[in-house]
Amino acid sequence: MISWFRKLAQSWVSRILFLLLVLSFGIWGIEDVVRNIWRESAVVRMEGGNIEVPEAQSAARRELQRIQRQLGPSFEADAAIREAVARQALEGLIGGRAQRLEASRLGVSVPDDQVAEYVRSIPSFQTAGRFDRMILDQFLRQNDMNEAMFLQLVRDDLQRIQLVGAVRAGAPAPASLARALFDWEAEQRVAQVVELPLVDAPEPAAPTEAQIERFYTNNPQQFSTPELREAVVAVLSADVLADQVEVPEEELRQAYEARRSQFETPEKRAIEQALLPTEDAAKAIASAWAQNPDFAAVRQAAQAAGGSAAALGTLARDDLPLPELAAAAFAAPDGGVTQPVRSPFGWHVLRVTGITPGTTVPFEQASDQLREEMALEKAADLAFDRANKVEDAIAGGATLEEAARRYGMAVATVRTDARGNDAEGGPVGLPVPVAGRPETLRLIFTTEPGRAPRLQELRQGEAFVAIEVRAVVPPAVKPLAEVEADVRLAFLTDARKRFQEERAGALMAAMREGKTLAQAAEAAGIPSERVGPFGRQPDQGAPGVAPELLPILFNIRVNEPAMIPTAQGFAVAQLLEIIRPDPATVPGALENARRTAQAQAAEDLEIQFANALRNRAAPRISPTVLQQVIP
Repeated sequence: MISWFRKLAQSWVSRILFLLLVLSFGIWGIEDVVRNIWRESAVVRMEGGNIEVPEAQSAARRELQRIQRQLGPSFEADAAIREAVARQALEGLIGGRAQRLEASRLGVSVPDDQVAEYVRSIPSFQTAGRFDRMILDQFLRQNDMNEAMFLQLVRDDLQRIQLVGAVRAGAPAPASLARALFDWEAEQRVAQVVELPLVDAPEPAAPTEAQIERFYTNNPQQFSTPELREAVVAVLSADVLADQVEVPEEELRQAYEARRSQFETPEKRAIEQALLPTEDAAKAIASAWAQNPDFAAVRQAAQAAGGSAAALGTLARDDLPLPELAAAAFAAPDGGVTQPVRSPFGWHVLRVTGITPGTTVPFEQASDQLREEMALEKAADLAFDRANKVEDAIAGGATLEEAARRYGMAVATVRTDARGNDAEGGPVGLPVPVAGRPETLRLIFTTEPGRAPRLQELRQGEAFVAIEVRAVVPPAVKPLAEVEADVRLAFLTDARKRFQEERAGALMAAMREGKTLAQAAEAAGIPSERVGPFGRQPDQGAPGVAPELLPILFNIRVNEPAMIPTAQGFAVAQLLEIIRPDPATVPGALENARRTAQAQAAEDLEIQFANALRNRAAPRISPTVLQQVIP
């Protein structure tokens, strides 16, 4: 038997089997690498560099957050919108790659020091006029970016300014286009208008019980309780976690030194100045001024010497435009006059008329405020760190309340309607910042009941919130006995509305038969008014024209009638006249129109240039991989 195994081991069959066994163990060890050999990892392949999935996913998330901030808490991103956002973010990346490719071809570059200087000059990254690194770091965290990604975006933007600036500079603005734009903007119209407000309708007859019941039955939505939802709301924010953060004394002192300007008020001085054309005249003024502080006399002497004098007010050292002036003014005593100081503007003589000493809040007084600020900053970092842990805990099977207790979240169980009120109509308390309340309510009413909670960032409240909807109380029609007064009022309002609508319809019918609106209104005993001239913008409208009428009156022909519901009732109008503008009567108007037309042409050229760059780069988007990018 042993000799048989030896012979089998030396045969070519056994050697092949042994080789297959070795290969299978080797592939098992690098399974993930082998599995991905033939798997597409780039969502876009193009000239200038492929776009990989992680980069596209990050861009799509940032784009969705930008749109949500812009549109507010009422915006709800469904599947179609999220796919459109992913495609839009992808187009932005493609445009950036194509732009860098063109910049490289043309030799256009942006040095690193220029990028750094631009970033430091961004006002939103500054504290008391100085660049604050912590603000930049917080911005990067909020936008899911690292420093390299942000600097590349800045570099691309500065590069785009150079490329696009040359393209936009050649934008044409034909005189005919400028005149057409001016005519459209400055055109005015005159109309005959009839207003039919509901308050002017006669008091309708009191409804019968049968009418009340029928109106109640036909309009259940007006007399129903709102949908109520019972939900668990958990919030993770810097405010919630600040009490859990300790700031060591050493860090407080370091922060105090770094932010000393925040606790200092600079010395200020009340200064008068005489400005003379020559040094001799300035010396004479300085000598006379030191003997006689009468500023009126100094002003007269300065004017006689061909100069001027003025009170500069109370200024800090940095408020003075020239260092040599600041040095002289802040070296002089109270009431002192400086020696002449030369500048490109002439010879200056300054007199100090008052000194307000600078102040410094000592560390002991500033420590409480500083501790609160630093605790919030550290808590913001802690919130981002704990957000990932909360998500992991929920994914691991923990309930929302358990995860909230474990990681120090504020949590509450509420029953509310879409407006944030309870069943009795009183406001419901939510454990979120005030600015994030509308968005939280929207999340409560768009989350599917029973769905696992997911931590989301509030766009308005600077916090993370997780929602778990436990129960839904659907709307229910209130008993008639409970809402009879509301039904009666709604019935009467509806009757007034129908009355005024019939009167408006009768006026329209009379105009179709050949009468003017003024004639039809007079025959019906309804007052009408000739209004205008007025422009097409709401702030250019005449007092007698309802805002709802303006767009209609600028889209109909002369003598054509129009009828529209308004906030107060109904309005009927007839266009009487179109007044064409004369550029000669409005100085500079045609030139403004030309500049507007040029800006629009430049915008079109920029879009065409970007499209041309994109086509040259020949991007190829993978529809399959694109599905991984959708946020």
